[in-house]
Amino acid sequence: MSITGSLIIFVLIWWIIFFSILPIDVDRKHKEMIEGVDKGSPENPRIFKKLIYTTILSSIIFIGILMLVKYDYFNLRKLIS
Repeated sequence: MSITGSLIIFVLIWWIIFFSILPIDVDRKHKEMIEGVDKGSPENPRIFKKLIYTTILSSIIFIGILMLVKYDYFNLRKLIS
């Protein structure tokens, strides 16, 4: 697997996991309503914590996929022919 291909796969995995983790641990209870703010928007979305969790989980999944490809357990060229 080339460096470019590896980077693209990592970024795809990262974004999928980030959007999956994003709605977790969201508190939507506003103490006071501010005009112009959506009622469903969270007070503290905890983005930094979610970025760290996403990066760690994505790295683990990516290393698993990389090992499968490196040791020929997952080779599309062999499966097609």
